[in-house]
Amino acid sequence: MSLSPLPLGYCTNVHPGQTVAEVMGGLDRYTVPIQVRLGRPLAAGLWLARPVLDELLSTSDGVARLADGLTARGLTCYTLNAFPYGDFHAARVKEKVYLPDWSQPERLTYTAGCAAVLAALLPDGVEGSISTLPLRFKGFDRPPGFGEAAVRQLVDCARILARLREDTGRVVRLAIEPEPFCELETTAETVEFFDTLWKAAGDRENAVRTHIGVCYDVCHQAVEFEDAAGAIRELDRAGVRINKVQISCAIQLDRPADNPAALEALRQYVEPRYLHQTFARLPGGRLVRAVDLTDELLVSPDANFRAAECWRIHFHVPVDANRLGPLGTTKPAVAEALAAVARLDYAPHLEVETYTWEVLPGTRSTDLIDGLTRELEATAQIVNGL
Repeated sequence: MSLSPLPLGYCTNVHPGQTVAEVMGGLDRYTVPIQVRLGRPLAAGLWLARPVLDELLSTSDGVARLADGLTARGLTCYTLNAFPYGDFHAARVKEKVYLPDWSQPERLTYTAGCAAVLAALLPDGVEGSISTLPLRFKGFDRPPGFGEAAVRQLVDCARILARLREDTGRVVRLAIEPEPFCELETTAETVEFFDTLWKAAGDRENAVRTHIGVCYDVCHQAVEFEDAAGAIRELDRAGVRINKVQISCAIQLDRPADNPAALEALRQYVEPRYLHQTFARLPGGRLVRAVDLTDELLVSPDANFRAAECWRIHFHVPVDANRLGPLGTTKPAVAEALAAVARLDYAPHLEVETYTWEVLPGTRSTDLIDGLTRELEATAQIVNGL
């Protein structure tokens, strides 16, 4: 088989956007110039925060004007990121990005609205995908009945997407995105949940299997020290459809006890906006974990972290980054994941998602057009080499 023939794109959650005008401004300032630099079609993986979605749906022609705006700019859109609900560029996002969770009605309403917008943006004959959070953040108290409520809402989401297909002829699939420290973080947890979801769906099981799948984020599963090819095979064997693949790298620190310069360099990545879950693998293979990368963890790591063979940090770094000074990256996992995806009997959507440019040390003065162009070109080279 082969990888998706659709134009490669990047997720526009890297650009602030709380109004339709701000979203279009980001496309004009960055996305269109990147397409010119690349010299080939580029997909805009739109992030439509809740205020943007409300604005689009507040008038009868709001979505049509968005579609016309994309066409006028020569851009295509086949996937949305509906994981961040609010202001993804606030001074502090951290665990707030997981709210509302999938037990709350606001999450279903928002997702259904995004699906209606995407159906109107899709090119003829192209299916759509929407990535979403992995149910909830494990750091929050788990409310009674959470699992049952989340399952009910996802089954209802499948019903809405099936009706959308009947009404418009457009297929839109939801892509649940496992992430460290969330309800679904490992591939094993994800497979177990989908088995529960299918059983609970009853006569809507076919709609759920058709419209609900996963977003495989290469960075996230690398942080979990999962083998990318093995994880993708496991999802495929279990019948869990991969609707979308998000491409980015995590930070890797080898032999921290012998590498004080790298530990010191890692302190630059402690920042207040996003959550940077940190995992360490011990010599016997056991994993230890911290919910965030902090100065305390780096200055006074506990015995397990000190003795670890390797640390991996959930800090999305560009696909073209082989190293970050004395630090490594998980770039090899990108090629391993894409090679495994290419062996599937269908073609998931591919999207570069490095949203951290504003907080990435040493890149604050980097021209964002140059940076995004470089990693899109690096991704295309990996894809073309498979």
